[in-house]
Amino acid sequence: MTRILLLGGVTEALAIARTLGPEHVYSLVGIGRVPTDLNCQVRVGGFGGAEGLAAYLQAEHIDLLIDATHPYAAQISANAARASQLTGTPCWALRRPAWQAQPGDDWREVTGWAELIEALRPFQRPLFTLGREPLQHLNEIPPQQFWTLRALEACPGNERCEVIGARGPFLLEDERRLFERRQIDVLVSKNSGSVATEPKLDVARERGVPVLILKRPELPVVDRVFFTVDELIAAL
Repeated sequence: MTRILLLGGVTEALAIARTLGPEHVYSLVGIGRVPTDLNCQVRVGGFGGAEGLAAYLQAEHIDLLIDATHPYAAQISANAARASQLTGTPCWALRRPAWQAQPGDDWREVTGWAELIEALRPFQRPLFTLGREPLQHLNEIPPQQFWTLRALEACPGNERCEVIGARGPFLLEDERRLFERRQIDVLVSKNSGSVATEPKLDVARERGVPVLILKRPELPVVDRVFFTVDELIAAL
């Protein structure tokens, strides 16, 4: 019998988890909601790096490791690939294709926070959809800017930043209202490739709003790579 450890992080991972029986394990880092209606085991928390993950694979007699983490969770993906090498456990990865710019888009790729802040200088009302990272920089907001930050959970901002707690999928009309109400003049986003969060890009295109796209990290080589849930489930 093959025993699977599924590393979750993207919405599609839950679809895979729903196909797994009680001998398999679905692992989450603990950010966001933890499902309670699965037949498989659910594990929450880290492993202690590549070596800790390797020890878990061996102790739990895992036969197949599936990396279905977020495209920007590069460290977790690197740990998975390394643990696979250390133990000889095959590693498969579900890698969501990136969004592609469409006619009328004004996308500007940035490679890190320093480059992002420099690119933001001409703007006044950015909408951040990067998760919680901007919270570490609230004391750096220039006087001419007011930030709107959208994250999974609402949390305190400051006098020049409001944090909105919201979870996708997001509807096009709701995104239109958000851009209008907040007078957004630039969108800051990761290229997650998620259908659930893509409407913000449609609104930016409609309104002629530039999009600062954080460049995707390089991910490690693994035994097999899949781009859709159906492909991966069929292979299983």
